[in-house]
Order: sequence, then C-alpha cells, then structure tokens
Amino acid sequence: MATDNTSSNGNAAGDISEPQQLFIGGEYVSSSDGGTFPVYNPMTGAKIYDCASATEDDYERAIQSAAVAYKTWSRVGPSAKRAIFFRAADILEKYMAAEAPALMSAEVSGTRFWTMVNAISAVDSLRETASLVSQIKGEILPTDKPGTTVLVERQPLGVVLAISPWNSPAALTVRAIATPLICGNTVILKPSEFSPKNQHLVVRAMIEAGLPKECLQFLPVSPARTPALTEFAVKHNLIRHVNFTGSDRVGRIIAGHAATCLKRCVLELGGKAPVILLEDANLDDAIEAVAFGSFANAGQICMSTERVLLHESIAEPFKKAFLERTQRVKAGNHEEDPRVSISGLFSPASTKRVQKLLDDAVSSGAKLLCGDVTASGPNSTIIAPHVLEGVTPDMEIFQRESFGPLVCLTTFKTDEEAIELANNSEYSLSAAVFSKDVMRALEIARQVRSGSCHINNPSVYLPAGTPNGGIGGSSGYGRFGGMAGVLEFTELKIISMGPTGVKYPI
Repeated sequence: MATDNTSSNGNAAGDISEPQQLFIGGEYVSSSDGGTFPVYNPMTGAKIYDCASATEDDYERAIQSAAVAYKTWSRVGPSAKRAIFFRAADILEKYMAAEAPALMSAEVSGTRFWTMVNAISAVDSLRETASLVSQIKGEILPTDKPGTTVLVERQPLGVVLAISPWNSPAALTVRAIATPLICGNTVILKPSEFSPKNQHLVVRAMIEAGLPKECLQFLPVSPARTPALTEFAVKHNLIRHVNFTGSDRVGRIIAGHAATCLKRCVLELGGKAPVILLEDANLDDAIEAVAFGSFANAGQICMSTERVLLHESIAEPFKKAFLERTQRVKAGNHEEDPRVSISGLFSPASTKRVQKLLDDAVSSGAKLLCGDVTASGPNSTIIAPHVLEGVTPDMEIFQRESFGPLVCLTTFKTDEEAIELANNSEYSLSAAVFSKDVMRALEIARQVRSGSCHINNPSVYLPAGTPNGGIGGSSGYGRFGGMAGVLEFTELKIISMGPTGVKYPI
C-alpha cells in the first residue's frame, strides 16, 4: 500500500524532481513500455522531472479496474461518501499549503496569489460537492394502472473519463472528478502534460481520505501519445461519459470522437468574456473588476475579461483611470520577486500567439494604449499587461481567445448595441454588466448570450457549487457544479412495480 511518504510513488513534499508515476488499480506503476516525457518549468525552460507516459495497455487496464470498482462504489451509502470527501478536503488543504506553492511555481509559473486562489477553490469545491450526496433524488410518478407504482431514480453512469487542464490545476481537477465520484461513478483522470504533480495532489488527498483506490485512476500521457490515447479512451465501450476542460480546438476533437458512439460529454472550453459598462456605472468598482478579470493569472482563465464595452460618454474617464490602474499591476519573474502579480505564460508559444494577436490588431487600426508587445524573462514567457482601444468586431483579437494579459476597449451608444457587440462572438461562457440601475443591468444580462453574466462583479466569478459552462459554440456545453453537475453525471432509471394476477388482452 503506497502512502503519502513513499516518494517513489506518491511524490511527497520536497520531491519535485522525483519521477511521477501512473496510478492504476490502486498501485503506482511505470508505463507498460517504460515510456516517459519531460515536464519543464515554463519560466526557465529547465526540466523539472520525468513523468510516466501511459500506453493503450495502461488505459485498458485502468478502465477495466475502474469498471470493477464501480460495482461496489456505486452502492456505497451517502454518509460514507460524504465522510471521505470531508476528510479529503482537510488533507488537500494541508497539501496545498505545504506543497502547492513550489509545484505551482515550477509547473505553471503560478504566483503566490494564484496559488492561494487555486487552493481555496479546490478545497471549497470538495466540501461543497460532499454536501450534494444526499441531494441525488428521484421521484414517484402516478399511474392509471391499479396497484402499480412507478419510480424514477437517478443512477450513476459507470466509468467517467475526466480530462483537466493546467491553469488552475488542483481546483479544476477537483471539478473534473468530484461530482462524478460523489454520484457513484468511478473516474479515469488524464491530467495536463504541463502539471501532473499539481493535479496528483488531489489524487493523493482522495486516496489518503479513504476513497477505494480503484475508484480513481491517474494516467498522464505525453503530448505525442495524447491524440491517439484520447480517441481510444473516449471511444472505449466502458467509458460512459467524458468531461473536458480546455481549448475549443481540442474540445471539438473530443466531441467528434464522442459523437461516433453517441456518448455524453461536458465540455467547458474557451471564453472571450465581454464586460459592459453603462453610462451610470461606478467607475472605481468597474476598474477594479476589469483589472482583476483581465490580468489575474496573466489572463490565463477561461472567464478572463478580454472585451470591455464602454458607453461612449464614459470612455475617456474610464480609459484614463484604467491605464493608471494597469500601471500598478506588477509584471515580472515571480521566482525572483514574490510581489509580482503577472508572471510568465505557460509556454513561449503562448506568448508568441498573444503577440501576434496584438500586432494584427494594431495593423488593422487598433491603438495600443499600454504595453510594447515584447516578452521578457529567461524563457521569453513574461508579457506585461496590454490595453487596446478602437477594437472592432472584424478584428481577430475581438473574436479569438487570447489567454493572455490583454484587454480590448470598444465603445457603444445604446443598450441594444452593447448587447449586439457582447454577443458577436463564438464564445458564450461568461460576461458582466456594470450599472447603478440593477434592474436595467438585469435586463441586459438576460439578453447577453453567456452561461453566466455577473452584475457589478468581475467576469471571473464562480462560487463553489455554481453550475458553470457555456451555452454552445466555442465555449462548449454541459455544466459542472451543484445539482446541474449531478444531472450531468447521473442518468434517469424508470422502475415500475405492478400487482400480480393481471390478465392482458392478447
């Protein structure tokens, strides 16, 4: 039995350079062919450790193990499940305090602030999900047939494939696995190749808390093997459901694989969140919310504010005050200066993509108000906050998710124009409206095409248990969180109970 102190398996505190193994059938193992891939520090470009790269045989064994475990776990009572989740939350809280700062820094250039946000969100989500276990309810339906009762139950699905990203590794791993598990499913977890050890903290916490080991399998995969193994797992006949958080490009591929076998998915993909500032908006509040929504984690959040739609009457005062606020956002190397708010992006390629969007926008007529489109740092991943004005819907930067620290300013004259601009996007994840007239803001929020729209709050706002997801297009479909999550990870089962001695007319 592997414990938290077994560095060759569990990679306990202080063992960042130790290789990371797979977790299959309750045991830490190497890949069946011995394959590994390097995990790099994006800030420095230096290798941190080698991670085992699962094979098709490894996935087959893990899926079969999870299918067997499902037969038992699906019958475990609510109190036992709740107790495991509460213990896991307490354990994860300790892990996040002791180990996450170093791991977040090394794997994803996470600042101290973002590490704290990730920790709080992950732990709160575990506790919130634990409370759902007694809310998985069915109903009794009336029937005209004498002596017959019809039950409608909510039952778990079976084995769930969960694919979670790197940008908030512990929190989004909890989101990927917690509701499926509390509903009685078992889970195959494929972590991001950028952050296996951060995501493994959640697995360790769940196992130490008493989750039967075969219920949660941990199978990292190298970038080279990922396309083939993702297709294999999505199409496997024992995988009953898939959830994926990540880019819309990969989400479309997964949706295509799932469509070939008519398999249900939850896909939480990209965003291009608009924030509408009406002429009566409290500018001080709006500026703080936009700065946080745009620049938290260097804009590497699916709900990041990327488009600010300004009523023309407040455009100039907002612009002046926002630029002053942006100048106070400190960008730099978080490993050298812990006061840094914006550190490196997750890869040099990401920086180049952001730079190209900025260059294309300026060449198309947008004006760069802040930032110089250059990158710094030992691996050219640090890019300062950028603000552009005069951005129009025909520009690529208005339409495509940047996943970087930039914000685009566009003006409007009427509420109808603001709504039209907000909805002029393939993305539909998050939005916000600022106004002192809450009822007016509410009417606009109802017309903005987004899974969530926040009034006088940042676009990056999601309390634990809130159903989150897009409403189609490049933001995907389905919901994580709360009872909406329970509906996604269970299915309805009709059971009728009739009387004896019935004669049928045939």
